[in-house]
Amino acid sequence: MANQVNAAASLAIDGQSLAQLRAQAKSSPDQALKVAAQQFESVFMNMMLKSMREATPQDGMMDSDQTRMFTGMLDQQLSQSMSSKGIGLADMLVKQLSRTGLTMPQTTVPGIQSSGLPSMSPLKSQTAPSLAPVAVPSAFNASTQQEFVNKMLPHAIQASQASGVPPQLILGQAALESGWGKREIAMPDGSSSYNLFGIKANGAWHGKVAEVMTTEYKNGVPTHQVEKFRAYSSYTEAFNDYAGMMSNNPRYAGVMQQSNNPAGMAQALQKSGYATDPKYAEKLVSVMKQMNLG
Repeated sequence: MANQVNAAASLAIDGQSLAQLRAQAKSSPDQALKVAAQQFESVFMNMMLKSMREATPQDGMMDSDQTRMFTGMLDQQLSQSMSSKGIGLADMLVKQLSRTGLTMPQTTVPGIQSSGLPSMSPLKSQTAPSLAPVAVPSAFNASTQQEFVNKMLPHAIQASQASGVPPQLILGQAALESGWGKREIAMPDGSSSYNLFGIKANGAWHGKVAEVMTTEYKNGVPTHQVEKFRAYSSYTEAFNDYAGMMSNNPRYAGVMQQSNNPAGMAQALQKSGYATDPKYAEKLVSVMKQMNLG
């Protein structure tokens, strides 16, 4: 049996603990999930400490590249130790992932995801929406996909009638952005924000918001940051907001010009900056083909 990983007691820069976590995921998936969630919380807390450091003036006599390096190492260790008590994020992750029935499969993706913890990151642009999972979800079977289509198709048809966007494109984006409904943006209490499209809460939004870790592609390189997203009271409200955005925002005028060509609309969406993922259009077309809606 693999040794149980104690994230709080190990060094933050110790790569051996990750190998132990991989081994633990095989023998005790539930326990490995808790450890991976705790490590995720540690990373989040380290980001907060780093932001606090950057907001503090650093022009004193003791300031140098060396002191900054050791301060960064100290912050890493502090965040890992602090995560043993936690701020509730790890518990929320475990509760959410356990509720959705996710397991801890083997994987070769580097970082925390090597433990099997699914990506919490969406693909976002700075001003345009798009939370999307990192890749087209292939782990979900046909019945899961069909269940999502059956549930969301009436909303997509209504949004299509209001906006002129084909229902297969609307459903495709909802599936890609939310992982076929399995990775919806969650509120702080774990409830759904109903935001299937990853629409950000910009200055014009005065409703509820949900803050989550997201993935932005800058020059083709993924980076992680916390962003605010719109939260709705129902899927109907979410689809209506999406329809209004697509039909009224001049940014997507080029998309609407190809309303009879869903694949062309996918390409135009990427060019308009809906998402920063360089393969967004390719993934969206693939999802639409899986739906087989014509």
